[in-house]
Amino acid sequence: MPQPVSDNYKFWITWASRASVATATVLIVAKLIAWFYSGSASMLASLTDSLMDAAASLINLMALRLAIQPADDKHRFGHGKAEPLATLAQAGFILGSSFLLVFHGVDRILKPAALTHGSVGIGVSVFAIVMTLALLAVQRHAVKVTGSTAIAADALHYRSDLLLNLAVLVALVLAGQGMLWADGVFSVLIALYIGYGAVTLGYEAVQLLLDSEAEPEVRQKVEDLAREDQRVLGLHDMRTRRSGHMLFVQLHIELDSDLSLREAHDIAESVEDRIRAHFPDSDVIVHQDPQEVVPGFQPEPEPKG
Repeated sequence: MPQPVSDNYKFWITWASRASVATATVLIVAKLIAWFYSGSASMLASLTDSLMDAAASLINLMALRLAIQPADDKHRFGHGKAEPLATLAQAGFILGSSFLLVFHGVDRILKPAALTHGSVGIGVSVFAIVMTLALLAVQRHAVKVTGSTAIAADALHYRSDLLLNLAVLVALVLAGQGMLWADGVFSVLIALYIGYGAVTLGYEAVQLLLDSEAEPEVRQKVEDLAREDQRVLGLHDMRTRRSGHMLFVQLHIELDSDLSLREAHDIAESVEDRIRAHFPDSDVIVHQDPQEVVPGFQPEPEPKG
């Protein structure tokens, strides 16, 4: 079975997820108040985006709590796929919010209206920017430590939210100067950016769910580690995949046919240990093949007497 996740991994996954939910909740309240007083379409778009963020963050929190659970009798490979499932759900939320932003933005472009209490919206936008920057700092470190795709997806929410808040801030300032079109135009531009990010995230999540191969540099490193032992004469049929934080590796190594079973076993164990040492969250299976049974093998010609 895969090894249980480290305490450090659990800490940053849990902390980043809870910080995301808390931030989204505070921003929803603040933006609701600002929209009520200002009537800004871009502020309403920002509020809508925060509502989507909160829903996605809750899904993320529940999925990640499941993903870090150790393997059990019914889930021998662990629960890591809960993470790309959460990422896919988030991508759907982000894409949905981008469509809503487009609709609101276009409506405001076609029907420009003067804003009231614009200073309230400006103050809330500045507050939202500060909170979002703090959360992104936490998420950036969490992704660096864990490599979590779900946290990376959540961070995209808040990077887009940061841009959205900046756009709302600029739009409110411009609208206050009489340029009413800015409110809707900025809403549409940010929506297009958010939609592009959602499609990219969704594609990556689907690839993980379909057990796509690990990155080329990871595969190359696995091969290099296997070949460090001079007794490994070759390798073939290497397969890799990711499931949440776990990297799964299977490969066949080619050994001298005259080695004892014990020697072959020890060589395979050393290969597995090197790969696990370099990729701590990995599950590695190495099969040993006598070189002479490998298809395409041609023995060296015996020297002529």
